[in-house]
Amino acid sequence: MSGLTTHVLDTAEGIPAQGVRLCLYRDSDNLPLGEFETNSDGRCDQPLLETAQAGVYRLEFFVADYFRGRGHKLSEPPFLDRIIIRFGIADPNMHTHVPLLVSPFAYSTYRGS
Repeated sequence: MSGLTTHVLDTAEGIPAQGVRLCLYRDSDNLPLGEFETNSDGRCDQPLLETAQAGVYRLEFFVADYFRGRGHKLSEPPFLDRIIIRFGIADPNMHTHVPLLVSPFAYSTYRGS
């Protein structure tokens, strides 16, 4: 299975992050490849890419909007507004999964399965 997927978990509340808007770009030419929103499981309803090419990509997650929508009081500007994850795909035949674990003040990511 090839392609690209993501999953967003709200570590402040311990729940999947529903309603996070995110954008995918090919980094080499700043080409937007799509805009998505996470579902009730914190995932997108479809893969971000069905098939990928080798190269560098960028995911931009609009987390301040999400946390404001959940009723969190954020500073202005917020500590984390948009989280940008820049990552490489070396083997386009492999599935690439990029999870995001996020709170209003911290985040982590890793290469998922």
